[in-house]
Amino acid sequence: MTRTRRPAAVLFDCDGVLADSEGLVNRIVAEDLTMRGWRLTAEQAREEFLGLAAPDMLPMIEARVGPLPARWMHDLSRRIAAAMTAELEPVPGAAMALRAVAAAGLPVAVASNSARAELLAKLDRLGFADIFGDRVLCYEDVPAPKPAPDMYRAAAAACGVPAEACVVVEDSLIGCRAGIAAGCRVLGLTRETDAAVLAAVGAEPFARMEDLPLLLGLTETLA
Repeated sequence: MTRTRRPAAVLFDCDGVLADSEGLVNRIVAEDLTMRGWRLTAEQAREEFLGLAAPDMLPMIEARVGPLPARWMHDLSRRIAAAMTAELEPVPGAAMALRAVAAAGLPVAVASNSARAELLAKLDRLGFADIFGDRVLCYEDVPAPKPAPDMYRAAAAACGVPAEACVVVEDSLIGCRAGIAAGCRVLGLTRETDAAVLAAVGAEPFARMEDLPLLLGLTETLA
């Protein structure tokens, strides 16, 4: 692996990058929609909604099951947050990688298409909340969620640096598109999406969070 120039800040997605949460979220979404008449497995829910914010899921779902209750997004978010508090584990290598980046003195932010309640529950459960401080962005904080660039531009601003000087760490096609549109260098973790798919939109695929410090020009691989 080749050493690279250190970025001014590192902007992390959460689900699938820091939090091994995709399976939990997809299970809850699949259960809810199956109850409403759209029979989905957790794997099918992943294929339909990977990387999407709830407001972008809404029209897709209503086209299949009809109008949803006014509090559907709120209630779904509460169920997901409760599951995260009880069951969530980190992505392998994520804790070591995140702490290595912070220890190197780089500002970090998290930018997720989750609702705020879900995102804070995940960070608290994983013990990452103190590392990010108030540099926590969700779809409720910006005019448009990913794949729009708004969230990563806001995350860079929260770190006090231009987006073009940042590295984004993502795992979904939608998230990689958001980082590229914001002008960031994007590293695409290949746990959920094929490397060729991420590379096609301009991301740099990588397979293990343990390799992140080296990819950022900080240190050797952690393991």
